Amino acid sequence: MNETVESPHSTIDPTARRRVLLVCILASLAGLMCGMDIGVISGVLRPFGQQFHATTVELEWVVGGMLVGATIGALTGSKITSCLGRKFTLTVAAAAFSIGAIGCATSQSVAMMIVCRLIVGFGMGLSDFATPLYLSEVSRTEQRGAMGSLYQLLKTMGIFLAFFSNSWFAPSGAWRSMMTVEAIPAVIFLLIFLFLPQSPRWLMIQGRKEEALETMTRLRDGPAQAHKELAAISEQLKTKEEGWKLFKTNGNYRRSVGLGMLLQIMQQFAGINIIMYYAPRILEAAHFGLSAQMWCTALIGLVNVLMTFVAVGYSDKWGRKPILYAGYGIMAASMAILAFLLSIGTTTLPQQLLALAMIIIFVGGFAMSAGPLMWVICAEIQPAEGRNLGISISTGTNMLSNLLIGTTFLSVMEAIGSANTFWLFAILNAVGVVLLYLFVPETKDVPLDVIEKDLMSGVKLRDLGHRKD
Repeated sequence: MNETVESPHSTIDPTARRRVLLVCILASLAGLMCGMDIGVISGVLRPFGQQFHATTVELEWVVGGMLVGATIGALTGSKITSCLGRKFTLTVAAAAFSIGAIGCATSQSVAMMIVCRLIVGFGMGLSDFATPLYLSEVSRTEQRGAMGSLYQLLKTMGIFLAFFSNSWFAPSGAWRSMMTVEAIPAVIFLLIFLFLPQSPRWLMIQGRKEEALETMTRLRDGPAQAHKELAAISEQLKTKEEGWKLFKTNGNYRRSVGLGMLLQIMQQFAGINIIMYYAPRILEAAHFGLSAQMWCTALIGLVNVLMTFVAVGYSDKWGRKPILYAGYGIMAASMAILAFLLSIGTTTLPQQLLALAMIIIFVGGFAMSAGPLMWVICAEIQPAEGRNLGISISTGTNMLSNLLIGTTFLSVMEAIGSANTFWLFAILNAVGVVLLYLFVPETKDVPLDVIEKDLMSGVKLRDLGHRKD
C-alpha cells in the first residue's frame, strides 16, 4: 500500500481511473455546448442577414454579442465558482445555454438575436472558466494533460456537429432550425451536470472535509492516496484565497497572471475563430460555391475533432511545449501559403483545393496544440491562493481577444483584402513560436504544488517545475 501512495504511477486502480474519466467526460460536455454555439453562427449569418437586411457591422455583432457575454461570464466566474462550487457553476452555464439558444431560435430582430447570443456567451464564459479548473482538481497528476484536453476535444466535436447541421439546413436557409439543434443538448446537459461530484478542493475550502474525503476516495486508489492528496490540498489552503490582495502585493503571482493572459492572447490571435465564425466567407473568397462552402466547413470541423486527439493522447507523453512548437509552426506556414494563394487568385480547381488544404492544415495544427493545451497550462500555472482569480483573468483575456478578432475580421478583410489579412495571421503565429521559447514552461508530470513553489520563489517562467539549482 505504501508503494501505491508514494508512487502513483506504479499502481493504479483501473476502476478509479475509469471513474475519473467518466466524471471528466461529463464535465467536458460543457465544451460540446460551447462548440455548438461557436460553430452554428457560420451557417446562420448569411440567411439571417438576408432576412433582416443586416449590415456587415450588425453581423459582426451577432458574432460579438456572444463574446461580450462570454467576457462577462469569464470575469465573474471566479466569484460565482467560489460561492456555488465548480459543479453548480456548470449547471448555471447550462441554463444560460438553454435560455439563450431558445431565444436565438425564436429571434424576431437583429437586436433580439444579439441579446440572446449574449446570454449564450455568458454560459460559455462560465464554462471556459469553471471546466478547466474542475478538471485540473479532479484529475490525477499523470492524467492532467489528457483530462484537461477533453474540454477542448468536446468543444471541437460541438463545432463539427454545428457545421454538419448547418450543411444539412443550408439549402433551405433554415437558420431557426440550425439554432434549435443547439438548444436540445443544452437542456439535456443541464440535468446531467446535477449528478457530477463536487470538486474535492472546493469541498475542503468550504470546510466539508468528510465529503471531500468520500469524493476523493472514489476518484483515487483508495483511502490512503485520498488522505495523502487531501493533506497536500489542506496544506496549500492554509493561506486563504485572496487573489486581488495577492495580485497587489506579490510580483511572482502577477507573473503567473501575466503568463496566463499571454497564453490566451496567443491562442486567439492564431486566428482559429476567424475560421470557426467565417469559414463560408473565407471559402467564398477562394471562389467556392454555396453548397461547397458549407460541406467544406463541415470537413474542417471534422479535422478539428480528429486532431484534438493528438493533444489528448500525447500531451502527457511528449510534453506540452513540443506539441505547441509543432502546432504554431504548422499554423504559420499554412497561413502564409493561403495568403499567397489568395494574392494570386484561386480561379482553378487545383488552386481552390490547395487553399482548402491550407485551411484544414491550419485547423489541424491549432486543434492538436494551442486549442486544448493553452487551457491546460493556464489552469496549471496559477498558485492555490490566487487560482480562481488567475484563471478568471486569463479566461476573460481569451474572450476579449476573441471579441476583438470576431467583431473586426469582416471589416479588416474588406479594408486590406483577404490575402493581406492572412499574411498578418501568418506573422502572428511565427511570433507565437518565439514567445513559446521565451516564456512558457513545460508542465508535463510536474505536480501543481511544485509549480507553485517554483513560481513563488522567483524561478523563471520557462523553468517552472524544472528549476536549475
